[in-house]
Amino acid sequence: MPKKGLSMRQIRELLRLKSCESDLSARALAQRLGVARSTVQDCLARMTAAGLTWPLPAELTEEVLHQRLFSRSGAKTGQRRRPEPDWPALVREMKRPGVNLTVLWEEYSQVHPGGYGYSRFCELYREFELRLSPTMRQHHVAGDKVFVDYSGKKIDIVDPATGEVKTAELFVAVLGASNYTYAEASWTQTLPDWIGAHVRMFAFFGAMPRLVVPDNLKSGVHKPAFYDPEVNRTYGRMAAHYGVGILPARPYHPRDKAKVEAGVRFAQTYILGRLRNVTFFSLAECNQAIGLALERINGKVMRRLGTTRRDLFLAVEKPAMRPLPETPYEYAEWKRARVNLDYHVEIHGFFYSVPHGLIREEVEARITAKTVELFHRGRRICSSALALVLPELRHLRSNRPFSRPS
Repeated sequence: MPKKGLSMRQIRELLRLKSCESDLSARALAQRLGVARSTVQDCLARMTAAGLTWPLPAELTEEVLHQRLFSRSGAKTGQRRRPEPDWPALVREMKRPGVNLTVLWEEYSQVHPGGYGYSRFCELYREFELRLSPTMRQHHVAGDKVFVDYSGKKIDIVDPATGEVKTAELFVAVLGASNYTYAEASWTQTLPDWIGAHVRMFAFFGAMPRLVVPDNLKSGVHKPAFYDPEVNRTYGRMAAHYGVGILPARPYHPRDKAKVEAGVRFAQTYILGRLRNVTFFSLAECNQAIGLALERINGKVMRRLGTTRRDLFLAVEKPAMRPLPETPYEYAEWKRARVNLDYHVEIHGFFYSVPHGLIREEVEARITAKTVELFHRGRRICSSALALVLPELRHLRSNRPFSRPS
């Protein structure tokens, strides 16, 4: 509401009377409007400072008029407005490691010695941050976290030979600081597809963050817990290969994964919404279309920040991330087995020989798409070509990573 008890209707009437009957005194104007003379004097001073004349433009809304008259509440008439920082640029800078509001205020003060004090500067920054997202509560440092999850919506893919319609899952990953997004379709949410999606995600980024934050998906987390969730062993091995940590979202804490949930909704709009009338006949064809949609998502200017996800990723996030290892992670399953009396170990119906000194000993088998490696107490004892390509590993070869920005 306008200050001093004047409604917007009274303000417009005051401006009209002052313009049409300029000889009226402040006391006479106050009597006509039924308000105090000091209220009229204050409002007239504000109108003069704002440069308002009658008639007002038709496009001047009440909100804009209120802003022009009362945005500098408490300031003396004629006082110069303090220089405003570039708030979108400061939000981007806050994503850089080691940057905080104290650093940004000191830099602002060097350029504008008569500008806002530190407390007011922080208050205005928080107000702008809330306008970006009314539920924003977390500050994401560049290169720190990537949030991963599956969308609840699925994509239909038609078998060209039989006409049967199959559904594919949509994997979505969002980097915390830049909102840079990756997505792909896979047939299932099982461990091979889950791990494969991560490998292709890292290849798409061309670098690695410090932490991966998944939902408590059964493929990645054996035992959801509030403080110490148990991560799947294969998932843990993949994380160790890339040198990243796994930090599952806490159960019943949706804010822990708010970033990926927002990314999932955005991806559903841009990918599933725009591709809903397109018929796909293969997973590769579907992923090619998703790749084009990702180009649009990451190239779209974010209105509040004035830059794209890709530009923010290249300028702020990627320099803070670590380089990829020389070779991508190769998916492997682990299985415990006991050496038989004939010093052979059975793996998926096939037998592999080991040194006879290990008879009755327990060994661990690492099974990839091409090989079987056997370990005893952490030491590899033999390696052999896989006798049969496992059906659950066979379809992984059809998924290929998308190109990444240079």
